[in-house]
Amino acid sequence: MLDATERRIVAACEALMDDTLALTRDLVRGYSVLGQEHGALDTMEACLERLDLPATRVPLDAPGFAEHPHRAPTEWDNAGRYNLVSRLNPEAEGPHLVFNGHLDVVPAEPTDMWTRPPWEPWERDGWLYGRGAGDMKAGIAAMVMAVAAVRRAGATIDFPLTLQTVIEEECTGNGALACLHQGYGGDFVLIPEPFGAQIYSGQVGVLWFRMRLDGVPAHVLDTAAGRNAIETLQAYLPALKALETEINALPRPTPYEGHPHPFNLSIGRIEGGNWASSVPAHAVLEGRVGFPPGMAPDDAMERVREAIANRHAELDDDTPPPRVSFHGFRSEGHLVDLDTPGIRLLSACHEALLGEPPAHYLSTCTTDLRAFHVSGEINGTCYGPVAQRIHGVDECVEIASIRHVLTTYALFLHRWGQQATQQEPSA
Repeated sequence: MLDATERRIVAACEALMDDTLALTRDLVRGYSVLGQEHGALDTMEACLERLDLPATRVPLDAPGFAEHPHRAPTEWDNAGRYNLVSRLNPEAEGPHLVFNGHLDVVPAEPTDMWTRPPWEPWERDGWLYGRGAGDMKAGIAAMVMAVAAVRRAGATIDFPLTLQTVIEEECTGNGALACLHQGYGGDFVLIPEPFGAQIYSGQVGVLWFRMRLDGVPAHVLDTAAGRNAIETLQAYLPALKALETEINALPRPTPYEGHPHPFNLSIGRIEGGNWASSVPAHAVLEGRVGFPPGMAPDDAMERVREAIANRHAELDDDTPPPRVSFHGFRSEGHLVDLDTPGIRLLSACHEALLGEPPAHYLSTCTTDLRAFHVSGEINGTCYGPVAQRIHGVDECVEIASIRHVLTTYALFLHRWGQQATQQEPSA
């Protein structure tokens, strides 16, 4: 049930669809893995300029941010690293809406497994391919072009609105947190993560950990003279899998109690040794483990330490204990408050376009929604395109779903403005 202005907004979205896809492709070409985000940031800054939207660089090394209680420690220098923020009508009255999306992507190696190079976007059968096409550059293009569509349709955006395009979502969450630390918050946030046109209702806690084992190097003429760190490392894998089982057996908050296996372990990286004909003197394992909302990251860290220490005691093999450290994510989980005006408005926009209420999606991963939750308890949700093989080979995003997100976000913007003076959309 759309009025005349809303029908013009829908038509403007259709007219801007080619531009939305072009921006997505340009962002994919900027292969924005950790430390190489500047190409995508430059593309984004140029886009904001073309659309007559202000652009502010928000640094990740701002004064006081290193001491933020929720900031994840990093092993790299943050000098010169920044997010891009566009803030409209900051002095206006009314509830403040935030759109947030991350520009960084995970590495695509081994790239020879891809049909085409992952930084060269291509289309086939209604899907747009490339690293980050789904996670989440198409969503960023949709949220930015939604603003352009509302303006093109002659509707007014006269309420406080902030567009955030951030980095480090894939490893620390510090990008979004840096925005909030420097005052770029709001009352409600929408994030177009590629979980489809459904209301994101919760996410798990996530912890990254590292375990290093030291062996004794030796020449292969007498391997018994050394101690193979890589072989020793393998003896710890059952203990880590047992930890995953233990966490999944803990009492869970509603609605996770009905999920068969929400808290997943990933052994994501193993490195060791330095020469094929030498007994390896070291081995390093890096992993990720999920944990329930309500559990503190410190508690999850202690469980990892205990699992590894207990396994070392069981082995009783006179080896030195592994060194355990934590890097990257140490993020608590949380549940979305679904009974807020912002969620109800999004649901109404979805239903107006598709004729039925949206489904809800309970996540087994984490998103930048966590930053808004821990920094001021800002409510929000994720609602985005449909993607396949995110973090995998031949990642792709459904083009029709980009069109839907663009249109839903534009309609949401318009209706938010209409309701801004009538109700407070924050929790």
